[in-house]
Amino acid sequence: MTQSLIPRQPVPALDVPQLSGNRLKLVFNEAPAFTLLVFYRGYHCPLCRTYLSELNRLHDDFVARGVIVKVLSSDTEERARRAADEWSLDKLDLGYGLSEADARAWGLYISTGRGLTSTGVEEPARFSEPGVFLIRPDLTLYWANVQTMPFARPHFKDMLGAIDFVVAKDYPARGEA
Repeated sequence: MTQSLIPRQPVPALDVPQLSGNRLKLVFNEAPAFTLLVFYRGYHCPLCRTYLSELNRLHDDFVARGVIVKVLSSDTEERARRAADEWSLDKLDLGYGLSEADARAWGLYISTGRGLTSTGVEEPARFSEPGVFLIRPDLTLYWANVQTMPFARPHFKDMLGAIDFVVAKDYPARGEA
């Protein structure tokens, strides 16, 4: 059963390895404005390639707004490295090895692999579906988007505009009731 996270409440802990050799963790007061946490399906997903390529292109725009960008999946290190290299994700330090239990703690949906994709890459036996989260510096949830499918994800360009508005107006997190 997938659970929903509640805005203005603490988010679950997270600790996975990154391709750089660092650990992807959520750190209290690390980000001036927000941490943008992006869960992607994995190397097998051609839509993830397009999505993360756009995030890589806009990475510096997020950083300029005080947003730290973190990206991860349940892929193995080898598959994450192939994604980073083949997708030219030079600004994103991919996290890998997300457990199913941690994915469920974040409210992500889990899918069962169905063989080869249209790109000829094998899907893992199980993997999480996409999720995008904006997290306040105090590690409470500000905004979340969790999906059961890889299609119709939130656009990063739209998020930049929303972040500008939210910061300028000190707009509160909604959906907490």
